[in-house]
Amino acid sequence: MVVYYFNDGVNRVQILKIEVGDLLELKKIHPCGGKLFKALRVGSDVRIVCQTCGRDMTLDRIKLEKAIKRISKP
Repeated sequence: MVVYYFNDGVNRVQILKIEVGDLLELKKIHPCGGKLFKALRVGSDVRIVCQTCGRDMTLDRIKLEKAIKRISKP
């Protein structure tokens, strides 16, 4: 997992390197039973789609980064 750091003047902030097409394994299981999600759009909000049921959702990048367990490149 690639992690970038930058200094915002007060704190050192950590940013995960997420790219379109990456498979994200989250810590919590989706209600359908799946744990793998594919990144469709990356920015301040990240759009992901469940690989089991096909449900797509948009999450804040900060909230998603806390929920990621592993990033797999295609």
